[in-house]
Amino acid sequence: MKIHFIGICGVAMSALATAFHNDGWQVTGSDVGFFPPISDFLKDNSIQFYPGWHPEKMIENGTPDLIVVGNVAGSTNPEFLFVQKNNLNYKSYPEVIAEYIVEKNSLVCAGTYGKTSSATLLTLILKNAKLDPSYMFGGLSLNLPYSAKLKNSNTWSVLEGDEYKTARWDNRPKFALYSPTHLLLTSVSWDHADVYPTEESYLQAFRELVGKIPKDGLIVACTDGANIETILSNNKNKAKIIKYGKTPDNDYYYHDLNQTKAGLEYKIKNKDIEYNITAPVLGEHMSENICGAFAMAKEIGIEASIIIDTIKQFRGVKRRLEKKYEGEITVYDDLAHSPAKASASLKTLRKIYPHNKIIAIFEPNTGNRKLQAMPGYNNAFKDADEVIIPTLTKLKIDPTDLEPPFDGEFLKNVIAKTHPHAIFIENDKALIDYVKNNSRVSADGAGRVLKDVTRHDSVESHIPLESKKEDVVVFLGSHGFRGMIDSISLHQPPQP
Repeated sequence: MKIHFIGICGVAMSALATAFHNDGWQVTGSDVGFFPPISDFLKDNSIQFYPGWHPEKMIENGTPDLIVVGNVAGSTNPEFLFVQKNNLNYKSYPEVIAEYIVEKNSLVCAGTYGKTSSATLLTLILKNAKLDPSYMFGGLSLNLPYSAKLKNSNTWSVLEGDEYKTARWDNRPKFALYSPTHLLLTSVSWDHADVYPTEESYLQAFRELVGKIPKDGLIVACTDGANIETILSNNKNKAKIIKYGKTPDNDYYYHDLNQTKAGLEYKIKNKDIEYNITAPVLGEHMSENICGAFAMAKEIGIEASIIIDTIKQFRGVKRRLEKKYEGEITVYDDLAHSPAKASASLKTLRKIYPHNKIIAIFEPNTGNRKLQAMPGYNNAFKDADEVIIPTLTKLKIDPTDLEPPFDGEFLKNVIAKTHPHAIFIENDKALIDYVKNNSRVSADGAGRVLKDVTRHDSVESHIPLESKKEDVVVFLGSHGFRGMIDSISLHQPPQP
């Protein structure tokens, strides 16, 4: 059997491609560009791919039995046009997941944030409990070799339930196709304004998701954020609801959090029993995600000892506050493509590095470049000392759009309304040089020492070298930053 992926270099598409390859399919793929880590992942797994859109290459070894069409394929994409003209069998990748991965017990992790980490951890827990789930999540696990596995007649599947639209021709949220019987609901906070132009339209998508859970199913929901109660009110099939959060009135209550550079230590309480949790990951939000996965796993009958031991092993997902370098400066890479996610990541770094200068380099996703998203930027970067906006990824702009996505200069001005040190640097090399010339200025034992970000000279040059501590540079966004992360490292060796 042969399968071709149009837009294979996306995280989810590459994961699916590898799952089919591991299942014995002949796999090929195409994309407009290939960049690490996905390009390396495809090569390491012997997946054949080529740059650009070439129908003749797509069929040179025979017509594919199935073509998976990613959202990158617009209406003028030559391969997609060829597929439609010749009536070839094609599906969106959520449709493929529904057919080849979803099992009888479909455990879906959904929410504005936390769904990838939660789905990854739950997959690991179910594997360690010998339940052998099929699974799919949109990230590169630091524990598991693959991010997707096709079903094999077992009873469980674990899926990341994304609310973004299924395909260019199908505006349903992806999770609408996954037939959930068990729902882990992490959060609901308006996002993707390009698909959900109003907050109400966004909330309604999650209400409909809750309404699909069957009577004998299960909903595990986090109460820490807003909107959860209104979402749960649509539990029309009367599925069992379990709540978790940081207040004692929840069924699962996490507390006594201690956070260091090495990870998290805290407690989870359920029915008067307290469990000690340790995990080698960063972020208060991760303690929330872990609590949700703990609650779900325990409620479906997995022993607490298996869950706790798995959490001790859980190293998270690439690009979730992933430390890339440590030396004269410390560099993190984080998939925080909205102001809310950026704020959470910066809050974590500020707790870990209370006396260090933090430089945030931020690029939002498409929805957070729309005017409707502007209120979310207020004070979102308060835990960063400087905010740098690079040249933003080019988008196809509808000429009839009355509110086209804003550019880097406009975004800088939005952030500058509530942050005194926000700048836009259009040239990548200039950005790298700026960070190299304006970092490593924190004073040991004297609190944070800030520079005037409008200047490029070292106004703190009088501080003795031995009194300086490393600064923190964090890249926040869903794009690859065009190699800047490696360039900004000052050639420090990668952290093992």
